[in-house]
Amino acid sequence: MFERMMAMAVLPAADLDRAQAFWRDVFGFEPAHVDEGGAIYELGGVPVLVYESSFAGTAGSTAMSLVTDDLDRDMTALRTHGLVFLDYDFPGLQTVDGVADFGDGRSAWFTDSEGNIVALTQPSPQLQSLARKAMAAASNG
Repeated sequence: MFERMMAMAVLPAADLDRAQAFWRDVFGFEPAHVDEGGAIYELGGVPVLVYESSFAGTAGSTAMSLVTDDLDRDMTALRTHGLVFLDYDFPGLQTVDGVADFGDGRSAWFTDSEGNIVALTQPSPQLQSLARKAMAAASNG
């Protein structure tokens, strides 16, 4: 019944033009499609809909995670575009210079132009491999 189902990430934006400028200027991403419903990007094979909403930035938790194979490289590149990484000091989650080290994986968080919290994550090589296999299987389905 659900064999052909796909997932789509969604990010609210109080100002769609500002959000599109953020994804273009900071990441170099251009939308694959834009209409009155919003802008659809393809990020790592996953469609992401950025749509206008007055609830942008209100979640208070991670809205989306971007997976990388080199967290340090990508954080450096994003900082050159003015991106600031968040620091946390909660029970079970502390960051140093924006990075939380989980032993076999590391993550950093930032807010987009709309206040949505986005994670940049470098999982363990084993988890990266599993994720890539799952994506490949889904795209061949």
